Amino acid sequence: MLYIVILFLFASITLYFLLGGADFGAGIIELFTSDDNKHRTRKTMYQAIGPIWEANHMWLIITVVILFVGFPDIYSEMCTYLHIPLLILLLGIIARGTAFTFRNYDAIKGERTQTLYNHLFIYSSFVTPMFLGIIAGSALSGQIDPTAKDFVHAYIFSWFNWFSVAVGLFTVALCGFLAAIYIVGETENVDDIKRYIKKAKIFNVVAVICGGLVFIASEIEHVGLSKWIFGNVISLVAVIAATLSLVLLWFIISEQKNRQWIRLLAAFQVSMILISVGSTRFPRFVIFKGGSSMSLLTDHATVNTIDDLGIGLLVGSMFILPALGYLYYSFQRKDKQ
Repeated sequence: MLYIVILFLFASITLYFLLGGADFGAGIIELFTSDDNKHRTRKTMYQAIGPIWEANHMWLIITVVILFVGFPDIYSEMCTYLHIPLLILLLGIIARGTAFTFRNYDAIKGERTQTLYNHLFIYSSFVTPMFLGIIAGSALSGQIDPTAKDFVHAYIFSWFNWFSVAVGLFTVALCGFLAAIYIVGETENVDDIKRYIKKAKIFNVVAVICGGLVFIASEIEHVGLSKWIFGNVISLVAVIAATLSLVLLWFIISEQKNRQWIRLLAAFQVSMILISVGSTRFPRFVIFKGGSSMSLLTDHATVNTIDDLGIGLLVGSMFILPALGYLYYSFQRKDKQ
């Protein structure tokens, strides 16, 4: 049952990145859109994410519940040493959701308040995935120092370092790339399609550059990322698969073929990146400075708790997943009518 719980944990993290990440990417795209096209972009983004943007946070909630119930020691260590980026992440989610709601449903849509909501939405859409990546980079890179004697080294430098920030920027670029790819299928306007494809290509290039920065920062901080990626068979295969899928993705886009395929390929590519990183560190979930770590296979709750959690996840998924699938299907049908 422990492996079932771990499977749900990694599945929820991946799905939150793919779906919630594309949500954040909508705001990132709006941030880097010219004033002339902002209104059209905003309208298309709203049609795409409006019906299901709140449902995407379900995956984050499931992740937190699994960690809190199934791996309480890991949860408490992360919340202790990474409480500042976690707080910023949560504030970003709240600010973004509030701004998205009020700018579309505010009873009085004044110019000043709409400007405030728009700025709040797009900047929180950038900050939130940035700190999501920072948290991930900090947990897996051995930057957390449990022996630190002062606040700065214990709670600031554990996440405020070159490697974690580089991972944060890489996460932002991936979110923008996902959103641009997903949104291509949400419009039939030829000019808009070309514009979103151009943005997807730009974010793809930015993601590659940020990925290079991650490797450079890894060498500066002595993280050893190259050894992770290229010294593990599963990770190496995942990297090759991500590269090949990227080539196929741009071939399909250039040929203007099925736009649903480009979504699947983009999701596959990002999933391979996550698998590449996760497989090198599994079963370790938090790695401390000096080499010690916390493992999903040893630092978990009691057997009875894990069994109950696993059963709850299996039974809950039987109800939630079909309902969620029908939600996506319903709004896709609604948009086509």
